[in-house]
Amino acid sequence: MKNKIHKTNAARLLDELAVSYELIPYEVDEENLSALHVAQTLGQNVEQVYKTLVLRGDKTGFFVCVIPGGAELDMKAAARASGNKSCEMLHVKELMPVTGYVRGGCSPLGMKKHFPTFVHEDAVLWDYIYVSAGQRGLQIKIAPADLLKAAQAQDVKLC
Repeated sequence: MKNKIHKTNAARLLDELAVSYELIPYEVDEENLSALHVAQTLGQNVEQVYKTLVLRGDKTGFFVCVIPGGAELDMKAAARASGNKSCEMLHVKELMPVTGYVRGGCSPLGMKKHFPTFVHEDAVLWDYIYVSAGQRGLQIKIAPADLLKAAQAQDVKLC
């Protein structure tokens, strides 16, 4: 018998917006929360499994970047895209109070508050990508255009 998948805030938001998506559960390794591990567990290309990063800009405050799992964020590009001169990653202890999500389960959708969101421009090259559904062990499979719309995001060069 399959375990019932509980809807997350991210999934409920997509339902409200009538956006098509699929919830994909996977086995969590608490010792390895990397996007590469998630991709391997799902049997997917790491370039299609996106990670959600929350940053603080020196002028605009919090914002979100969504980048391919195998990529490194270009901090200058992120600052530029968000209208900041500089930015820094949010410390892990601030993640839950600011977003409502934990490390390894942070979704670009359904945070406590909407923050400006930027998705790496290569996302639109795929028919679908994976992003966290808002909890460890659950991904959302979604068309990039639908993610951009639902997250009110811009696609920009971030890597």
